[in-house]
Amino acid sequence: MTTMTPALAPSPAPAPKGLQLSPELRRATLFMLLTLLSLLVGAAGQYLWHNPVLQWGGYGVAYLAGGIPALIEALHSLFVEKKLDVDLLMVLAALGAASIGQAADGAILLFLFSLSNTLQDWAMGRTKNAIEALMSLNPQGATVRRDGEEQWCELGQIQVGDLLFIKPGERIAADARVVRGQTSVDESPITGESLPIDKVAGDMLASGTVNLQGSVEATVLRPAGESTLARLVSLMAEAQTQKSKTESITERYESPYATTVLILVPLVYSLLRYGFALPVELSWYRAMTFMVVASPCAVVISTPAVMLSAMAAAARSGVLFKSSAALDALAGVDTIAFDKTGTLTQAKMTLTHLLADDETAALSLASSLEAHSEHPIAAAIVAAGRQKGVPAVEIHGAQARAGYGIAGQLSSGETVWAGNLRLAEREGATLTSAQQAELSRLSSQGSSSIVVGVGSRVVGIMGVADALRPGVAQAIASMREAGVAHPVMLTGDRQEVAQSVAQEIGITEYRAELLPEDKLRIIGELPGSVAMVGDGVNDAPALARADLGIAVASGTDIAIESADVVLMQNDLGKLGAAVKLAKDARRTVISNLTFAFAVIILIAPLAIAGKVPLPLGVLAHEGGTVLVVFMGLRLLGRKL
Repeated sequence: MTTMTPALAPSPAPAPKGLQLSPELRRATLFMLLTLLSLLVGAAGQYLWHNPVLQWGGYGVAYLAGGIPALIEALHSLFVEKKLDVDLLMVLAALGAASIGQAADGAILLFLFSLSNTLQDWAMGRTKNAIEALMSLNPQGATVRRDGEEQWCELGQIQVGDLLFIKPGERIAADARVVRGQTSVDESPITGESLPIDKVAGDMLASGTVNLQGSVEATVLRPAGESTLARLVSLMAEAQTQKSKTESITERYESPYATTVLILVPLVYSLLRYGFALPVELSWYRAMTFMVVASPCAVVISTPAVMLSAMAAAARSGVLFKSSAALDALAGVDTIAFDKTGTLTQAKMTLTHLLADDETAALSLASSLEAHSEHPIAAAIVAAGRQKGVPAVEIHGAQARAGYGIAGQLSSGETVWAGNLRLAEREGATLTSAQQAELSRLSSQGSSSIVVGVGSRVVGIMGVADALRPGVAQAIASMREAGVAHPVMLTGDRQEVAQSVAQEIGITEYRAELLPEDKLRIIGELPGSVAMVGDGVNDAPALARADLGIAVASGTDIAIESADVVLMQNDLGKLGAAVKLAKDARRTVISNLTFAFAVIILIAPLAIAGKVPLPLGVLAHEGGTVLVVFMGLRLLGRKL
């Protein structure tokens, strides 16, 4: 039976969710905190209250909380992936420390390792959230005509050849071609085009875009699984996969190190016991001391200590790094690619130019007339009139003139109108040379121009455009000073708009009229390590494909989920300082790792030779850890 369902309500883009703890991250955080708390209880029982129950109870729980998750991962790597890793080395080193009476040292080792793993888990699981956010741009369905009757269809039931009925405010459910009616469509979620695009019979409609004005009928060209939005989902998944391969490079050296140390420990014991004929207890003592010294405690904490401090300092200034890998990646960026609409600009139509003998009178007429229209350009003129406090003019019978603009009647009976040059010609108006020059200038800049007139007289020329964010030119200059050699602008907007914006902000290289797949391709072609800064759905694949994705917080959920860095205050000026902070953090990490490995290389042979007793070995081991932590904490005071 055919049933009629009320028209769809407007489908807004999803609101940003912010950071959410996944079940895996909550579990890792719980074990990490439990390890720390138990370690503190055990230490208090040992050194403050001399209570054996608290001491061994605390250390025992710390070993279980810190060791079981690491042991599970170690066994998985050993039996499934057929490799040894640092997880197993950490567990064995902790047990080795306990076997020679240094349970506290082993518990500290497990806590630091648990902390490191928690930080890594923090950056995981964004792929699923990003793709879900992208899919939420699809409406639940649409009204279609089949066999001469209108009916409601779920998204998956829409077929090629169906006739869609799309009303104002509805999100378009499938790629289609207009067959009847005319409207304007917001294509910014897909193409990045800042201005609404007029659509008439024969024009294409993309899934995920929003119908702003008139009702239209359109024939479905592709099923939902092959739509523009579906292609974006596919690009997103592919780009995330490529990104994960890049991030996995840091894991390359885990297995060789762990394997080497675990092989050396029994060799050291055998050498001491059978080569030098030392007693069993002494051989075991030195072998365990060697394993404790060789366990990469300072190595493991070197990076998290620095990165946590730098990330906290950046967060206080409104720059949110989702992972330590993102901070490190920013330090090596050579090229930063910027989306235009919503990133360099405010994604908001604004009155930018006004040429009139009497600006107040012209704006008063235009804003009073455009108040009868719902077009975004009209809204910009009305907003400008309110901001400047111009007086309202009484206008009667205002009507939109499709393809031209809008017109109405003044109380005097004269016709007042606002629209394009064709409307001016239709009203018999003649433009002065100055007005013609202004129209040409606005056109060359990519601005939308509006001619305002009364009768056959032109009273003003207005330009409306997507205004730049404050301080963008200074932000680009500060990034160059920080060492970013190649700023590039990538936009789906028109060539003339891109050229005008690039010249105004000081970017020499730009690409215009790009689709999402074009941006994705270009990101792969740009030189060096590439960061992408964007805000929209169309930027999501490029954000994920780039070595580093940076989103502004006012952007869409999908862009925020896909990015590695979020500018919480939408302030591009913070990026230059963030690059400097990231480079300082990288230098500190290198220094810490050099020191940590130097301690291992110098102390481990001495431990084998018996020249370093266990207390001194522990002091060197933990002293190195404290030093690298201190070096990291100094970054906490940085301000962007």
